[in-house]
Parts: sequence; C-alpha cells; structure tokens
Amino acid sequence: MGGLKWWIAAMAALLASNAWAQPAPMPEDLAWKLLDLGRVIDPPKTAALYAPMQQKEPYAGVKAERDVKYGAAERHLLDVFTPETNSGARPVLIYVHGGAFVGGNKRLPNSPFYDNIMLWAVNNGFVGVNTTYRLAPASPWPAGAEDLASVVQWVAEKIAERGGDPAHIYLMGQSAGAVHVASYVSHPELHRVKGGGLAGAIMVSGLYDLTGSPLGDPEIAYFGSDPARYAERSSLKGLVESKMPLMFSAAELDPPRFIEQFELMKQAACKGANGCARAYMLPQHSHMSEVYAINTADTRLTDEILEFVKTGK
Repeated sequence: MGGLKWWIAAMAALLASNAWAQPAPMPEDLAWKLLDLGRVIDPPKTAALYAPMQQKEPYAGVKAERDVKYGAAERHLLDVFTPETNSGARPVLIYVHGGAFVGGNKRLPNSPFYDNIMLWAVNNGFVGVNTTYRLAPASPWPAGAEDLASVVQWVAEKIAERGGDPAHIYLMGQSAGAVHVASYVSHPELHRVKGGGLAGAIMVSGLYDLTGSPLGDPEIAYFGSDPARYAERSSLKGLVESKMPLMFSAAELDPPRFIEQFELMKQAACKGANGCARAYMLPQHSHMSEVYAINTADTRLTDEILEFVKTGK
C-alpha cells in the first residue's frame, strides 16, 4: 500500500509540474480523476468520464451503415461511416476494438464508443470502418488476424463504392485490437490482399513479444497454453522485418506491461527495414481514456495519427 501511495504522490507532482501539463487540452479535474483511477483497465469508470463529451445520434452530416457482413461468422460485422455528401475518394481508417481477446465489440448499446473514432475519422477526411471479430476461447490464434485479413479484403473490394480510396487503407487497433493488427501485419501468410493492402498500421497499447513475461488467462485463452509456441505467435520479429509504415503508442497511465512492450517495440523498430517507427507516449491518459478521448478537444493522439498519415512515418 505504501508503494501505491508513493506512486500517487509522484504522479501528483508530475501533474502539478509545467513539464507534464504542456500541452494541456485535458481539464485538470479530469486529469486528477484518471490519476485516481490509476494504472488500471476500467472501461465503465473511464467511459463515465468521457461519455458526456461525446456526440449522440443522430450524427449531423455523417451516414452510418451498420452491421455489414464481411464473412460467415456471427461476429463478422463492420460499420461504415461516410459523409452525407460525396466528397471524392477518401483514405480509409479501419478501427479494431479491444476486449482482452475474450470480449468487446465495435459498439455497445447506449454508448458513444467506438462511434467516436468513426466520427473523428469522417471529420478529418477519412471513410471510417469499425469492425469486430471472433473471440477466444472459441476462436483462438490466429483467428483475429484472419478476420482482419477478411476485413481488409472487403474494404479493398467494396470501399470505392462508398467513397473510400482502396489504395490508402490504414488499420488501427487498441489493446487486444492492436495485437490483432500487429499479428496481421507481421504474418504475411495470412494476407488476402497483395502486400497486405495497407498504407500503414497504427497500434495503440499493444503486446508484441509474448515471451517476455507470463501470459494472463485471457491471453492464454487466445494464444494457447504452450509457451513453446509463443515466439512464433509473437509479432515483434515480423513487425521489425515489415516495410509497411508503422505507428506505435501507449498511455502514460497504462499498466506497466503495456509501457514495457511499447519501449521494446520502439527500440526494436529502429533496427528494422524501415528504421525507427513513429512512437508516441500519450501524456496523462490511461489504457481506456486514450481512445475514449478521441473526437474531443484533446487531440494529442489524433494529431500524431494525422501526421503519420500525412508523412507515411
């Protein structure tokens, strides 16, 4: 308990310092509430902080095409968000939700998440695609990456008729979704579109090396219980070898393992085919707030994403 008190005191000192508060798009009371929650993954409490900041349906100027089938499984569904008026071919942002491999969805009832990411995408010149996928333990590794291969194939074939540019598809995932994105990029044998079909991939608070520390029950449910298979099922080596533009981020209040994996990936990428990838540690945020804040006044993460799309690195 003493260690926890020390950590809260240290974080409070950082919060009070000008260095941590700049830039400061996050209200101070919200920063304190996230700090009080600490380095935990708590979707309900975090959602309660951010839901009042988000838009509610109907969304002005945006058309949402819901529950489009991209495959045969029950969870092979995606939503497509486009502007109501055609504005020519737009780049495409595919978003992949988290949920510890055994839960989660692209949209929960009476929740603005993850429509918020789709609204941000449309407002910033993209066509947004919000997808879900099969879950463990019924669908273990590599089901998530296989499902993303089907999503990318669907987008490559169908998005032009919805105003999207199939030559500029970006795949973004958070938490377990980031792991599935990483697995897709790093295992080209799973691709159904030549070269992977992506202009870039964005991984937010993911895990890339399964051999570094013991896996938890949800990870074992997806990756299996045999440690001898973890190296080949990790994405680190394949990401380093990939020539695809990559972006990695984590949150300052992420649980320690996610920060360790971020630093590991950041350092490893610098030795890879493309050189150092864009890597961003998001100040003040937690594991869930980093994506619940998208489409609010806090644009720090999305500014990095836009720069990545603009520059390709």
